[in-house]
Amino acid sequence: MSAEFADRQVIRKLLNESRTWAFVGLGDNPEREVYSQARLLQQRGKRIVPVHPAGAEVLGERGYASLAEVPDEIDVVGVYRRAEHAGQAVDEAIAAGAKAVWLPLGVIDEDAARRARDAGLDVVMDRCPGVEWALRR
Repeated sequence: MSAEFADRQVIRKLLNESRTWAFVGLGDNPEREVYSQARLLQQRGKRIVPVHPAGAEVLGERGYASLAEVPDEIDVVGVYRRAEHAGQAVDEAIAAGAKAVWLPLGVIDEDAARRARDAGLDVVMDRCPGVEWALRR
């Protein structure tokens, strides 16, 4: 993967200036990495929005079955799906009017990342929000 989707300024901007993160794949299983990352960002003042087919409440926040159902503005969509399903989530983020997408470690879909960037979204790929939070200064 090229470094074009790991720009330090974009990472810093998303971590420092964003308010609302929708986490695609966030269910109520605390053993999953998405749960840990959502909880971490929530503890650091971000509003999290769980997006999972179950639509269940997670970490005290109302859940939605899809990004299209989220009524609020979304700053960042964290795509916690396997790489082969990431493109669909990125396309849904574009359609939902999100400002950015973040694909975590191991989730690599350069075509989807380019579609998001071409649609005007900031894109981070193959990076962990928790690790980047520690490095952001």
